[in-house]
Amino acid sequence: MCGIVGYIGKRDTQTVLLEGLKKLEYRGYDSAGIAVFTKEGLQIAKSIGRLANLESKLEGAPLVGTAGIGHTRWATHGKPSDVNSHPHTDHSQKFSVVHNGIVENYLELKEELIGQGYEFVSETDTEVISHLVAREYEGDIVKAVQKAISYMRGAFALGVLTEYEPNKLVAVRQASPLIIGLGEGENFIGSDIPAILNYTRNVYILNDGEMAVLTEDAVELMTIEGNFISREMISVDWDAVTAEKGGFDHFMLKEIHEQPKAYRDTMLGRIDASGRKVVLPGLKLTDDKIRSINSIHVVACGTAYHAGLVGGTAIEQLVRVPVAFDVASEYRYRSPLITPETLVIVVSQSGETADTLAALREAQANGAHVLAVTNVVGSSIARDADDVIATLAGPEIAVASTKAYTSQLIAFYLLALYMAQVRGTKSPEEVAHVIAAMQSLPEQVESMLANTDAIKTYAEQIAKHEHLFFIGRGLDYAVVQEGSLKLKEISYIHSEAYAAGELKHGTLALIEEGIPVIALATQDSVLEKTVSNIKEVKARGADVMAITHEEHVAGLLRSVDQAFAIPQTLPLLTPALSVVPLQLLAYYASLERGNDVDKPRNLAKSVTVE
Repeated sequence: MCGIVGYIGKRDTQTVLLEGLKKLEYRGYDSAGIAVFTKEGLQIAKSIGRLANLESKLEGAPLVGTAGIGHTRWATHGKPSDVNSHPHTDHSQKFSVVHNGIVENYLELKEELIGQGYEFVSETDTEVISHLVAREYEGDIVKAVQKAISYMRGAFALGVLTEYEPNKLVAVRQASPLIIGLGEGENFIGSDIPAILNYTRNVYILNDGEMAVLTEDAVELMTIEGNFISREMISVDWDAVTAEKGGFDHFMLKEIHEQPKAYRDTMLGRIDASGRKVVLPGLKLTDDKIRSINSIHVVACGTAYHAGLVGGTAIEQLVRVPVAFDVASEYRYRSPLITPETLVIVVSQSGETADTLAALREAQANGAHVLAVTNVVGSSIARDADDVIATLAGPEIAVASTKAYTSQLIAFYLLALYMAQVRGTKSPEEVAHVIAAMQSLPEQVESMLANTDAIKTYAEQIAKHEHLFFIGRGLDYAVVQEGSLKLKEISYIHSEAYAAGELKHGTLALIEEGIPVIALATQDSVLEKTVSNIKEVKARGADVMAITHEEHVAGLLRSVDQAFAIPQTLPLLTPALSVVPLQLLAYYASLERGNDVDKPRNLAKSVTVE
């Protein structure tokens, strides 16, 4: 997501900060800025767009000093702009903050601060932090930061400076990564190892609930309560490219492993403190409008369309409103029936997908309220839609989408629960039950990612084939469509996904001895039917791997050749788990075939042509 770099020492700080931020460009960003202690005091420069824009600003007026913080921003609160860029300051411009993450309760803190006379200039949650630190400062920046964060809920990595103590740089980690770099007569902070790799390979990794106080000659580590701690220094032996990938061989694998964090981030600030209710701050869709909706259209392309299949089904089940699904490139041309009581949900990772943008405009021209689910706050789709639910997956580098897809699922679940609350189609107890299960998903994904040997072995087997089938029923059918697309995208194996009950209507003619079939069998209501379909392909010689819940593995092994277990969750939420082994399957099959996993042939990350 966003990138942080900080420095205190005798080098030219501006150069260190800009070089560090360049090493974090791979993370994606929409603006950048730095704050440096100069002879004139704390000076700040920031700019929307690429780092080159910031460098151009600084050419005629460089910031010369020996301590500073820098940031590349991926917009979450407030559109990309110079004003919303980091670093942020208090009204006196004596305190400066850079921040990765989300302050869940920033609106209530902002209202409190405004009531106390503090003036805000940006739309961000981060500016709240700078004002809190200024309010709590009584001559000790460390204590001021500790007091400030005691009021904050959410995820944050912070770098904090004050003009009153120019010999200190304070860093804080709470559910958002931050490292400390150790030098001789200088020290560093960074959101990721590449930011500091040019200067040192000796680091401390901060854990959640920890902070560090840096001077030129020392680093003190402590808990956010102020208890001093010791930590073993780590010597990093990665090269720069490996460091960008977090030690993973490919960005795609890194992004698959980032999904638990993406789940947590997308839920942050959208579930109330009790954990029993969904809140969607900033949503313009009023309660009356939600009650008046009589049909919903979900419109998207590719992977986003597959997320929409799951999300729209969740809305139908929880809200009891009919949902139609459309591929965006076809939507305009079928003259869809749209009225002011139609909600159109468009889904796009980049927010720039041309077909989806055209569908959005078609829907608005016919009077529909359009809600966008997108990963890029300042994108064309986000700007043009009537409402936006931002997925907080952070930038995806690999062309094949993984964490953006699963974050879209989380966004849909939140929307469905919110609408169910408003329309009263689910009781508060039922909503709370689903929320509790959602909050368990990150740990459940982590458990699967810790045990992938079976998937890797099976991927090596299917990599020898040129044709393959996926089958499933209900939500499983929606998920296998995404699994099939992933495999095609990066392994170039021809694969097809079918509703398992449709096999007998023609497709069985293609099943022959030894052909791989991957069967998703996670929906208890149709499990027996799915097993019957598995037996149909087994009888014709298929080699079947089943993906199912742990409790069904033993039974299914009587009908399949191999089985992979996923953790138990609510049937509605299963797609957020079952897709992960399918992503890994595609990754390892591509790897086995010697393909460029992150950059598959003929494909682009953002499709901006029709």
